[in-house]
Amino acid sequence: MEIVLIGSGNVATHMAMALKGAGHRIVQVYSRTMRNAKLLACKVGADPIDDVDTVHSAADLYIFSVRDTALPEIASQMPLTTGVWAHTAGSIPVSVLSPHKERGVLYPLQTFSKEREVNFKDIPLFIEGESIETTTLLKELAEGISENVYFLSGDKRRFLHLAAVFACNFTNHMYTLASEIMGEEEISFRMLNPLIAETAAKAMEMDPHAAQTGPAVRFDEKVIQKHLELLNDPMKKEIYALLSKSIHGTSRDECFSRNYAPDESE
Repeated sequence: MEIVLIGSGNVATHMAMALKGAGHRIVQVYSRTMRNAKLLACKVGADPIDDVDTVHSAADLYIFSVRDTALPEIASQMPLTTGVWAHTAGSIPVSVLSPHKERGVLYPLQTFSKEREVNFKDIPLFIEGESIETTTLLKELAEGISENVYFLSGDKRRFLHLAAVFACNFTNHMYTLASEIMGEEEISFRMLNPLIAETAAKAMEMDPHAAQTGPAVRFDEKVIQKHLELLNDPMKKEIYALLSKSIHGTSRDECFSRNYAPDESE
């Protein structure tokens, strides 16, 4: 297929490389910043553009991979084209690409960084099309770059995206906070690598609820209080207390639960 990429960020970069590797031709890469458009276009042999008015009008597929907040504006500025329009957002409905009739979704469930390679074949791809023809096209395209392709409605996809934020973005933020705590005491964050790896492995092999460990599960009040006293940052205290309360509240331990949030006067 001849494909136009609207966007040049992390998702667009990895998807462009996967599509090129599958034999598709990326004819154009659009970005509001020409430098960014050139960086990706150079990798896939495409023409860089920074004006939507110069978008090729007869491509087979137009993939919108931009920030969620920018998607409605970009879609409204697009000139008339043939081919299918599809966006890569997890929480945005397909209707954002209206009034174009042949529209759909191609959502890769993965965290991407430009400098880190991923095996696209392993990435779950969730598709949705407004017509049988569009769904068929997206299915064939997706199966050429991934071995895990699923149809999922927009209503279901938004909950998938919500769960992904908990499992990925929030989890990574916990790593950031842990790194800050370690750094303040001049301890290498790498010391946590085996623990992080085992925690992730258990989540993939058993029910995460059953795999939960730590002082909050057994409501070890003494340990919890000592940890809260070690934290000088009020935000970290609040996060620790709230997560501990959530863990204990959903654990199998049905013992007495109490509010151990930090004193508001601290």
